Amino acid sequence: MPVATPDQYAEMLDRAKAGGFAYPAINVSSSQSINAVLQGLAEAGSDGILQVTTGGADYFAGHTVKARATGALAMAKFATEVAKNYPITVALHTDHCPKPALEDFVLPLLAASEEQVKAGGEPIFQSHMWDGSAVPLGENIEIAKELLPRLKNINAILEVEIGVVGGEEDGVKHEGTNDALYTTTGDVAQVVEALGLGDQGRWIAALTFGNVHGVYKPGNVKLKPELLGEIQEGIAAKFGTAAKPLDLVFHGGSGSTEEEIALAVANGVIKMNIDTDTQYAFTRSVAGFMFSNYDGVLKVDGEVGNKKAYDPRAWGKVAESAMAARVVEATQQLGSAGKSLGV
Repeated sequence: MPVATPDQYAEMLDRAKAGGFAYPAINVSSSQSINAVLQGLAEAGSDGILQVTTGGADYFAGHTVKARATGALAMAKFATEVAKNYPITVALHTDHCPKPALEDFVLPLLAASEEQVKAGGEPIFQSHMWDGSAVPLGENIEIAKELLPRLKNINAILEVEIGVVGGEEDGVKHEGTNDALYTTTGDVAQVVEALGLGDQGRWIAALTFGNVHGVYKPGNVKLKPELLGEIQEGIAAKFGTAAKPLDLVFHGGSGSTEEEIALAVANGVIKMNIDTDTQYAFTRSVAGFMFSNYDGVLKVDGEVGNKKAYDPRAWGKVAESAMAARVVEATQQLGSAGKSLGV
């Protein structure tokens, strides 16, 4: 199916919130990883989100070029075309954009979408993340207030991060204090007072509850998904809204237990970012293929190797299927399997 229109994306998120499930948002950095995600979502019967970081966009453009806006546009065009062949719906999103990257990542992409919408088309990306976790909360909010009207005008969605997700994501590194790893209701109330609750444009929020980017063993990070429920209750009480007024995003979830994921989703998470686990699934399968077929992929002892083994498509298909399997697992953990708009 084609990439989601803004209305379809909004419907996806609304269905997740009402149905108590979340969509996997998978980071991609190549045509292979896009194909792997589409394969996995189709096998699971789940819709989902393809997202690209500044580093991923740099890689799409050519690793010696570092033209991230060009790379992101190339990613979107490829995904938009190939997604038509799969019986599921995907949205396109730009992940973590810190302040120094606004000028060469999100802002030119917004301008490109504005031109496309002006010409009668749809936005290129259905949502964009502004990562203001490295700046003071006041500045974080001010930049979000500047971006939100532009996104509303093209019918796209803004993602904000309130608090600090520890670890590192594609060069965006945070080593905040323990307190900064847990968003407070007061922090979120300031954001709501500035951005509204949908009247000024739709936004979704990555609140922090001890989560850390990267890989870690279960138990090494103290997640508090119950904090999300407490914040939802606090915001509902302060602003007189229905229960769970916030649409939430789960960052840094590698190593989380099924119980932690389930509680986060129950407390309003509708999008969960997945990167480290799918990267590992892809690369582990390549390593396995190379070890198992070393005498084919290498010219050993004067032999000529086996072209059918070292053809990149041979190990590429293995890698894509392994990554797709991890995507299927994610849809099952998040409850989106079998719930595609097209099912």
